[in-house]
Amino acid sequence: MPLLISYSLKNVRARRLTTSLTVLGMGLVVFVFCAAWMLSHGLSETLVATGYDENAIVIRRSSQTEVQSILYRDQAAIIKTDPGVAVGSDGTAQFANEILVLITQPKRGTTGTGASSNVPVRGVSELSFGLRPNMKLVEGRMWRPGTSEIIAGRKVANGFEGCGLGEQVRFGTRDWTVVGVFESDGSGFESELWGDVEQLMDAFGRPVYSSLTFKLADTSQFAAVKARLEDDPRLEIDIDREKQYYANQSRFTSIYITAVGVTVSLLFGLGAIVGAMITMYAAVAGRTREIGTMRALGFSRSSILFVFLVESLTISMMGGALGIVVAYFLRFVEVSTTNWDTFAEIAFSFEMSPMIAVIGIIFSLMMGLVGGFLPSVRAARLKIIDALRSR
Repeated sequence: MPLLISYSLKNVRARRLTTSLTVLGMGLVVFVFCAAWMLSHGLSETLVATGYDENAIVIRRSSQTEVQSILYRDQAAIIKTDPGVAVGSDGTAQFANEILVLITQPKRGTTGTGASSNVPVRGVSELSFGLRPNMKLVEGRMWRPGTSEIIAGRKVANGFEGCGLGEQVRFGTRDWTVVGVFESDGSGFESELWGDVEQLMDAFGRPVYSSLTFKLADTSQFAAVKARLEDDPRLEIDIDREKQYYANQSRFTSIYITAVGVTVSLLFGLGAIVGAMITMYAAVAGRTREIGTMRALGFSRSSILFVFLVESLTISMMGGALGIVVAYFLRFVEVSTTNWDTFAEIAFSFEMSPMIAVIGIIFSLMMGLVGGFLPSVRAARLKIIDALRSR
């Protein structure tokens, strides 16, 4: 067995040109395959990072998203006094009323092209910041109460006209000045504009909230709190853990990205399989006499089959490793797209994970196995006499 493996590896090195071309082809396919999974994973990770396990979020029953939700002030008052809501050291309920509205804003660098997208504007209260401890101002200052001032997430500040520090953006019949830029560890909040909830409600003529977020007094009692509040006939609400809620917001977009990426990869994969098959058929044709010699020395047909399959799998493994290594560097690339669950623009990065790398290697090995099987069978079925007589 070690002799057969050594023979296979030496032949891979001996045919550098054909091997390199096949490796590059398979590497390209695996790169596309991994890029699609990384894109989907990056979107999911960004939205999962937006929420906290100790927080719960409330929206109107069957609304699906905050944008569609309507919650009244009396409903907020009922929920705020529930014993499942945590209370701070000063006796204040850890509870925030918020609104979320979408505005259309042109992207930077697209002046005159009409390219624009939806930007989420979130109205928050002072307690909203305490519920999201990873949120921090990195430029400028916080807005002053009672003014038309807002702060922008880093990604929206970099990506949209009028949303940078010191710039003005018009929505809700007012001009709003961006006085600060914040970050939140790469979460979805960085794709939003934040302002005082009361000012934004007044500007949009919206006397109702979109969502209510509160910290759980006891995270282990979430199911009981959820059942108690959802069963209250005065409320008609849905409650979920904040992290799970935001993770669900990527469901359809992630499925779409993954489906498109896998479909393209499979189409490219057919080409890579054909390339591997041609390479292995050429290897069989060029080593017919060697195969006859090995058979004459007592090597079985299964041994010959094994030799060529190992060679094909080695080439595919090299291609898979190349594709994964190149795909890894995509994690430094940031992209933005419309989240089809919320119809809002969200910026995120490609994210590699051990599972994606393993799936990429398995995919490359499958291409090598399929592409190398028929040539390996042909090599194993050569008759000794015919092989030795070949030139």
